[in-house]
Amino acid sequence: MNDKTRQQKSKLFQFLILLSLLFYGCIDSSKGVQKLLPSQVVPILQHWNLILGNGTNVGQPIDFEDKDYFYTESDQNGDWIVFKSPNAGNTHGTSNNIRTELAQLKKWDATVGGKMTATLKVQNVSSTGDARIPASYSVVIGQIHSADGHENEPFKLFYKKFPEHEKGSVFWNYEINTAGDDNSGRWDYSYPIWGYDFSVVGAKKDGYPAEPKDGIKLGEEISYVVDVKDGVMNLTFMSDGHETKRFTKNLVQSDYAKLENVPSQVKDLFFSVGQDGLEREGAYTGEGLFFKLGSYNQTNGKDPAVNRIWCSGADTHGGDLKAQYADGNYAEVWLKEAALEISDKSISNEGYFRANDGLSKKTVYPSEVISSLDKFKILMGNGTSVEDLVNFEHKDFFYTVIDGTRRWVVYKTPNSGVTSKNSSNTRTELHEKREWTPEEGGFLSGTCKVMHVSTSGDARVAASYSTVVGQIHSGEGHENEPLKIFYKKFPGQDKGSVFWNYEINTAGEDNSGRWDYSTAVWGHDMAVVGKTKDDFPVEPEDGIKLGEEFSYEVNVNQGIMYLKFMSDGHATKTFTKNLIQSEYVDKKSIPEQVQKLFVPIGQDGVERPEAYAGELNYYKQGAYNQTNGKAPEKNMVWCSGAETYGGDIAKQYQNGSYTEVWFRDTQIGPAMVPE
Repeated sequence: MNDKTRQQKSKLFQFLILLSLLFYGCIDSSKGVQKLLPSQVVPILQHWNLILGNGTNVGQPIDFEDKDYFYTESDQNGDWIVFKSPNAGNTHGTSNNIRTELAQLKKWDATVGGKMTATLKVQNVSSTGDARIPASYSVVIGQIHSADGHENEPFKLFYKKFPEHEKGSVFWNYEINTAGDDNSGRWDYSYPIWGYDFSVVGAKKDGYPAEPKDGIKLGEEISYVVDVKDGVMNLTFMSDGHETKRFTKNLVQSDYAKLENVPSQVKDLFFSVGQDGLEREGAYTGEGLFFKLGSYNQTNGKDPAVNRIWCSGADTHGGDLKAQYADGNYAEVWLKEAALEISDKSISNEGYFRANDGLSKKTVYPSEVISSLDKFKILMGNGTSVEDLVNFEHKDFFYTVIDGTRRWVVYKTPNSGVTSKNSSNTRTELHEKREWTPEEGGFLSGTCKVMHVSTSGDARVAASYSTVVGQIHSGEGHENEPLKIFYKKFPGQDKGSVFWNYEINTAGEDNSGRWDYSTAVWGHDMAVVGKTKDDFPVEPEDGIKLGEEFSYEVNVNQGIMYLKFMSDGHATKTFTKNLIQSEYVDKKSIPEQVQKLFVPIGQDGVERPEAYAGELNYYKQGAYNQTNGKAPEKNMVWCSGAETYGGDIAKQYQNGSYTEVWFRDTQIGPAMVPE
């Protein structure tokens, strides 16, 4: 073989090697330098499944990369795996948040234990959010997760940095393993490592607390060790130029099984949003635990009214990945080293992945949340009526969501759509199938939160900016309403009012003189209105915010209606009203409130002496939007003059011309013996 032939064969061999390297992703063709795969940087990836920011479980990421979420980079300090997750994408399991995260393939009991070490740096947290929301501007970079029971998290390691700050905070949270079957009361207790803990927030949306003096900068390396032995979690955190910090936490014996042991940090932060549970005495005893590692973005685009701890209201560009990456609405974590020690007693974690893979894309019907829906039919904001609500949903009007702690049924309806007969207003509202007389009676309860009322209307019109969340409706005679439970909030105000109205059952055949008498529960009654279209009365001091949970009970027993209203942080209110004997049988008995509100528009009737006695009634519940587009000149009580965009429902939803009410519990049945 001559030299020329050898040179030709050598060049051919080099070309084939180059081609092979390009094919397997080991060379960055744009730079002409060797580019490692993630499994070549951290050679323990066979012990993990990888969840991407698009919700996909790709399995063990051996010889795998994804240029949007999971790839490698190099700098002067070495080679790194990049974990990148936007503010909005597809979630995994029941989470509100996007993750590109490794999840351990095996699970282990806390008494068996396991150990994880990692060295990493955070390169980016979301550029938008709400400084009042603790989860805003943060990312979880390591976890212990339970695969069983409530699937809670005894360890979450956070990095959080406010915009305009150079330094951020590193802290870790312990989430209780809530006692009982209801996990909605779960909460975190947060420990500062460098900088602040989770509970330090801003006073307003763009108002940030002081920058932590001992904080960690973006790009600054952090190392940690999580070592669980004999039921105790031992934590060590290290970073050059910072004090090494150590903690221990017992995972099999609770510190929080009694109310008096709940820390003040938790009471101040979580109890106000109804997350006020206690932990089972054995904490995480007997549950399979596993490690997670990567970028679990804690900033999302959900409205803070949904949950004032976990919902950040950040920019998401409608889920457009490139747009989020372009303006900093993502979390990015670089991992340099990681190690894992696994006991021989560890077992497969397949059950966790089988339960959670694709769960966010699966339909959970309203009837799976509220078991009593078989006792109702529904009329929706497009005029559609459905008799059988078992395994039924409608994505525009009637569906389920998770607020970060529990699942709710959503009732949504625009300012203008298709209404029922004799009504000017749209509704997505349940209609009880059973009918009953006041003498026979019946019971209805509901736990709800109003998420939105119309942002347009006329402040002079009593019905503007309001929705009815529960009713008793007569099915005979004039078909009037002896009970309507309202929520109303004026634009620009933080708190709204809850009140209930009694509508008279007008004497005679002419029902045009009917009127409502309104009773305040929290805040104002219906008669408190503005002097001009855009003049709003003073905000109620004892009002209810959007997203604030409240409950009501309606019990009609032997002709008497008993009402009870409850909300954490507010006085419980009770009322009674006789439905079979009228108080309003002559003109002189018309209340002053009615004289002011209804009489000027000609609604000055009197009630038949027996009120609703003998008439068949039924309960209604949901979102009965009281704000409409009709001209106020037609009726200064009920015609709101709101924006309706020609009845285009999509445009109304886009521009705030709708109402939305969430329920998590409804009970209905026969009358109960009054307390």
